[in-house]
Amino acid sequence: MRGFIRAPQNFLSGIALIALAAFAVWAIRNLSQGTLTSIGPAMLPRWVAVGVGLCGVILVIASFFEDGAPLERWSVRGPLFVCLGMLAFAIGIGSFGFLVAAPLAMVICGFGSNEVRWKELLIFALALTAFCIGLFRYALNQPIPVLILPGFSIEI
Repeated sequence: MRGFIRAPQNFLSGIALIALAAFAVWAIRNLSQGTLTSIGPAMLPRWVAVGVGLCGVILVIASFFEDGAPLERWSVRGPLFVCLGMLAFAIGIGSFGFLVAAPLAMVICGFGSNEVRWKELLIFALALTAFCIGLFRYALNQPIPVLILPGFSIEI
């Protein structure tokens, strides 16, 4: 792949961005974009996807003209634990609330690297959880469940 394509890493990154943008546009195809005076639920996601896709196109085109990094070996460990962390968050927020789901997801994601410092990760997870509860629950007034215990939900 190194002959015609001078920057294989940029080429594959561009293809991945184009695929991600195409999936996003497909996923919101049934939502109304609206107009600039009456913005619909699909306007921001659609235009962000278009921007991501255009960045992908630029990377693909540039990969033919500029020298770049070759493809490197990669491990499935990082993406696997990040996906598991997202899944744990999605399940945990409905079952246990944000106070449990957010730090749990961050700790699971930490298993994706062998360079993680667990003490720092736990401090970061707890601080970010507190910040997000303050931001989303109080500043933005979003109805996220903070803590769910069997039989009731705590709305702090």
